[in-house]
Amino acid sequence: MLTIETVHPDEPVAESILRRYTTEVASRWYGRPATEDEVDQALRDEPSDDLTGTTGVLLVALDDDGEPVGCAGARFLGDVAELTKVFTRGEARGRGVGRQLVSAVERACAELGIEVVRLDTRGELAEACALYERLGYRRVGPFNAEPYSDRWYAKQVDR
Repeated sequence: MLTIETVHPDEPVAESILRRYTTEVASRWYGRPATEDEVDQALRDEPSDDLTGTTGVLLVALDDDGEPVGCAGARFLGDVAELTKVFTRGEARGRGVGRQLVSAVERACAELGIEVVRLDTRGELAEACALYERLGYRRVGPFNAEPYSDRWYAKQVDR
């Protein structure tokens, strides 16, 4: 069984899963295991403190034991939201965790009247790109100058 909860980015469960997410993304970027210092710097460079309240949302998926197995967030930008921090721990992949998290973020956005969810990512994150495409996200032109991104997606959400 999987439980999805809205959490504040400063809660221990959020900090735990966001650190795992950042460690994996940084390790893929470097092509080797990221050091603690590199992960700490990445967390400072891309904070999550705006994923709460009127500026965003952070969802965490918990397993039966209450352990975080995934996360997904959105930054609210008027009638658009940017999907971010989508992650499922390796041992939980293939169970639909990512799909459930992204769908829950989309519902949260739709409830606020947000019409479009968009995201930027890298092609080397093949699992993530495949998930977004299965969920109906379509590639679009760049909407930001994020130096680590080479793919941009968007989706109209049902209200």
